[in-house]
Amino acid sequence: MTADKQQSHRRERQTRRPRKVTAERLRRIGLAYLERYEASEAGFRAVLSRRVAKAAKAHEQDPSSFDGLIDEQVAWAKQAGLVDNTRFAANQVRRQRDRGASGRSIEARLRSKGLEASTIQAALADDRRDDASAADRYAERRRLGPYRLRDRAERRDRDVAAMCRAGFSFDLARSVIDGAQEDGTGGDGV
Repeated sequence: MTADKQQSHRRERQTRRPRKVTAERLRRIGLAYLERYEASEAGFRAVLSRRVAKAAKAHEQDPSSFDGLIDEQVAWAKQAGLVDNTRFAANQVRRQRDRGASGRSIEARLRSKGLEASTIQAALADDRRDDASAADRYAERRRLGPYRLRDRAERRDRDVAAMCRAGFSFDLARSVIDGAQEDGTGGDGV
């Protein structure tokens, strides 16, 4: 493609108006999104609402007139099993625990995604890992405390503070950061 064609194609793409909202179009938008991302019911609704708002604005329509259409698409996705809050919560808990996230931070993140407290608590309870293993994983990933290669004693307070900011209790943070010193491994991280 020549430079002129690329530039005209870019201009055309930038000035193109979104298509009008129809049930079929909204379903295709939702399916395309769900092919790439897992979503909670509230998250899926938000994605569809943003797309509808953009198209409605371009065509000078009222976005609230499409609320029923959005509700239909969300209900269809739930019935088809494409959107499941319980599965979404369980997967998010597993992913976050793998990264070393505390129960508090996981709960806050899932609440921000629109999940109910009972769903979050059930997902946290079903996960076999606890905050202690997550705290150790977090320290390892961030190279804190026993995983720090040098200046461990000088940075102890900073490491404990970092773990507390990540949502771990002070006692747990202190025990993880001081852990290798107590059992005599020397803190070389190996």
